[in-house]
Amino acid sequence: MKITGLQTHLVRLPGQPTLADVPDKADQYTFVTLQLRTDEGVEGVGMTFFGAALSATLKSAVDQLAALTVGEDPLRPEAVVEKLCGAAKNAGPGGIFTLALSAIDIALWDIKGKALGVPVWKLLGGFRDRVPTYASGALTRDLTLEQVVANGPKLVAKGFRQMKTQLALPGKTSAKQEIERVRLVRESIGPDIDLMCDINQRWSVQQAISIGRRIEDVGLYWLEDITACDDFAGLARVADALDTPVAGGEYVYGPVPFRHMMEARSVDIVMVDLMRAGGITQWMKIAGMAEAFNLPIVSHLVPEIHVHLVAAVPNGLTVEYMPRALRLYKETPKIEDGMLIVPQKPGLGLEFDPEVLKRYAQ
Repeated sequence: MKITGLQTHLVRLPGQPTLADVPDKADQYTFVTLQLRTDEGVEGVGMTFFGAALSATLKSAVDQLAALTVGEDPLRPEAVVEKLCGAAKNAGPGGIFTLALSAIDIALWDIKGKALGVPVWKLLGGFRDRVPTYASGALTRDLTLEQVVANGPKLVAKGFRQMKTQLALPGKTSAKQEIERVRLVRESIGPDIDLMCDINQRWSVQQAISIGRRIEDVGLYWLEDITACDDFAGLARVADALDTPVAGGEYVYGPVPFRHMMEARSVDIVMVDLMRAGGITQWMKIAGMAEAFNLPIVSHLVPEIHVHLVAAVPNGLTVEYMPRALRLYKETPKIEDGMLIVPQKPGLGLEFDPEVLKRYAQ
């Protein structure tokens, strides 16, 4: 089997209601989609995103890199990735190069699964056929206190057993306000729901320890990206000081920073962004490292793809359910009783909706 061609689209989807059925503050989301074609009629789908201001540049990078795969065997992802890394040379390992590489690597695994008649999660290990998932994007820091307190029970009513909120509030705020907010969210959803909290690198190490200690009785499932993502020593201080598990990793590129993070004992839960990791091939290497350090691994965004990866490995913990990209596809994984059902179709089990690609093309 050989790769014979490709097609990309730049797609800008309008904002849609959050999982709590309230307007999303963001009015649009931009994605680059990729379809890799082969001489045997098997087509693989991939996608990437981040940074709307550079989305056209990202599409160009996907086009140029994917063109280098023509004539290659898609059943050998490692060989193709190595070729692209060599061709790009000093363009990596982070930034637009890695984001573009991820789209290609995802498409290669989709082709491999389809060619072998096996879903990707089974190719990668097949540890379980359903995984926990948590509602994300409905309890954000830009909402009022009244809104987040009202939205939490809506998610519970929809069957979610896990959900994420945010602290590090915008504007002039105080530790007292932060603490009150997370306590009231907890009260609104009850004690039996797993509640995560994302800081998005907005606290200092001292703030993280001080506020983190004062909310330990809230029973958070984890505190996420609590301070600067590359301050491995600072993160380790926070993780050591708190009983609440510290999650992190979504902001770093490629496998190497995760090794430094794990060696420094910076996090209790490893969070990996598929696009910044470099695709499925690199995501799985990070998962293996995490297992060697006795750490669970969780995903960032794109649940339609991440469901395969978290389901494949024994240390997969839960999948972030952020539905922003789901409209790109004709069908996406279903949720039952707070669990994502892993697709049984060959490959990723995904097919782009051509009407959506056409309607929202840029």
